[in-house]
Amino acid sequence: MSVNLTVAAHTNVGKTTLVRTLLKRDIGEIADRPHVTEAAERHTLIDTPQGDVLYLWDTPGFGDSARLLKRLRASGNPIGWLQTQVWDRLVDRPFFCSQQAVRNVRDEGDLVLYLVNAAEDPSAAAYIDAELQILEWIGKPVLLLLNQAGPPRSREAEAADEARWARQLAVHVPDRGVLTLDAFARCWVQEDRLLGAAGALLPGEKREELGRLRSAWRARNLEVFAASMRTLASHLANTATDREAVPEKLDAGALAQRVRHLFARDAAKRGDPAVEGAMGTLTKRLDERVRADTDRLIALHGLGGHARQQIPARAAGQFEVARPADVAGTGLVGGVLTGAAGGLMADLSTGGLSLGAGMVIGAIVGALGGGGAARAYNLLQGQEDGRVRWSADFLAQRTRAALLLYLAVAHYGRGRGDWVEGEAPRHWPPLVEEVVRARGSLDAAWRSDEESADAEALAARIEPELAAAARELLVRLYPEARAIF
Repeated sequence: MSVNLTVAAHTNVGKTTLVRTLLKRDIGEIADRPHVTEAAERHTLIDTPQGDVLYLWDTPGFGDSARLLKRLRASGNPIGWLQTQVWDRLVDRPFFCSQQAVRNVRDEGDLVLYLVNAAEDPSAAAYIDAELQILEWIGKPVLLLLNQAGPPRSREAEAADEARWARQLAVHVPDRGVLTLDAFARCWVQEDRLLGAAGALLPGEKREELGRLRSAWRARNLEVFAASMRTLASHLANTATDREAVPEKLDAGALAQRVRHLFARDAAKRGDPAVEGAMGTLTKRLDERVRADTDRLIALHGLGGHARQQIPARAAGQFEVARPADVAGTGLVGGVLTGAAGGLMADLSTGGLSLGAGMVIGAIVGALGGGGAARAYNLLQGQEDGRVRWSADFLAQRTRAALLLYLAVAHYGRGRGDWVEGEAPRHWPPLVEEVVRARGSLDAAWRSDEESADAEALAARIEPELAAAARELLVRLYPEARAIF
C-alpha cells in the first residue's frame, strides 16, 4: 500500500526546494527561472517494514494559470484534446508541462501539497484564484503550505497568515488545511505536523496507513534528536574539562622574559606571556572542536557543507587561571628575603588568592628564601604546575550557544543548499536564556571545583539535562511537539 503526496504550485515558488528539504537529498534542478521541472518525478519519502510507502511527487509548475484553467475545462471535448496533446506539445512545451502536472495530481495523488508564496496577498494575485479553481477541478484534498515565509516567526504571526489563506481556499476546496512550512527554514517538528494534517484529510484506510508512516518518520527524527544531544553534551563536557598547562620550567630566554614582565610597569595590561600562550592553545582546540561537532550536527540532519564558525578573540572572563607560586619570580626577587617576607612573595605571585597561607609557610621555612617558600606553598596546595581552563561563565555561554546551534541546524532546509551560519531569529536567544536559567542544573554543572573531572562522565551527567532543555525549547516554539516527546 502507498500514500501519494503531490507537490503543486505556480512555477518557481519552491516545489523542488521543499522536496529536497523533506527528502534530505538533492534531486531535480533548482534555478531562478520558470519551468525548471518539466516532468513529474516520484520519490520515496519513507517506508515501513509492514510495506507502507509514502511517495512524494515533484511536478512542473502551473505556469499561465488562467489559460491553463480554460484548457483543462475544454479538455473533455475533441478540439480541446487536440489542442493539448498535439498543438501545445509541439508549440508551447512549458504550457504542455503545466497541463501534465495537473493530470498527474489528479491521477496519482491522494492529497495535494499546494505551495504559495507567504508574502503575497491571496486576494490580490490573479493567478492564485485561477489555481484554486484548478485544484477544485482536480477534486482532491488540499493542504496549502505557506512557503518563503522568511526566518522562523512566532506561532501567533504564523496563525494570522494561515487564517487569511484559509478563507481564500475555502471558496473552492471543501477538504482543506493550511500550514506554514517554509522549505528554507522549517523544523522537523513542523514536518511531523504536516503529516498529521495530511492524515486528517485522507479517507479512513489511507489515514491509518499514513499514521503508521508518521510514526516511522517520528522515530527517525527522534533518533537524530538523541544523537544531536549526545554530540552537544560531549562538546560541552570536553570543553569544560579541557586544560592547558602553563610552562613553569623556563629556559634562559623565557626566564629573562618573565623577569622583564614582573618588573614592567604595564605588566597587568600586557599579561603573562606564558599564560597568554596557554590561552591561545586552549582557544585553538575549542575552535577545532566547534567545527568538528557542528559538522556532525550538519551530517545528522541530512545537510551538506561544513562549519565556518570561529571562536571570537579572547575576552576577559573567558578563562580561569590556576597557577602555582612563581618559583622563578620569587627566587629572583626575594632570594635574599627570609621568613614571612618570602611567604608574602608566594602570596603575591598567585594573585593574592591564597588568603595568607603563603605567609604562614614562609614563617616556618624562612631559611629557604623566597623560592623555597614558593615551592613549599605549591606542595601544600597540590599544584606544582599552572593550568588554564575555561571559566564557568564562559561555559554557561557555550551551553546557550550549543542550544541555539541545534535550533539553527534543525531549521535549516536542505533545499537552501550547503549549511551557512546565520543570525538567529530575535525571539530565540531570550527563550533559550529563559529555559536554561529556569532549569539551573546546566549552569551549576560548570561551577564544580573538580580538577580531575572526566569528560565522558560529565557528558553522561549533563546529556539528560541538555536534552530536556532542547525538548522544552521545541515545545515552547511548537506546542504540537509535546505529543512527539
